[in-house]
Amino acid sequence: MVNLILYQLDGCPYCELVRQKLEEKGLLYDTITVPPDRSDPLRRELLEKSGVLTVPVLRIDDFYLGESAEIVAYVEEQL
Repeated sequence: MVNLILYQLDGCPYCELVRQKLEEKGLLYDTITVPPDRSDPLRRELLEKSGVLTVPVLRIDDFYLGESAEIVAYVEEQL
């Protein structure tokens, strides 16, 4: 089983789309709410690992994937 962590912002509609897909697939995941400040160290780390400055970002074991449409497609096809 893979270890899933969703990095999100409160009230983010794109994060909600990803949460819905994960739940639809019956996948267990943890969430981490990131600060809205894009200069925050956690946000900078997510940028380095995922290549995107926005949320959501899904960590799949040690692989980071950003952009909600890409995450939803990955979850649908790979998980």
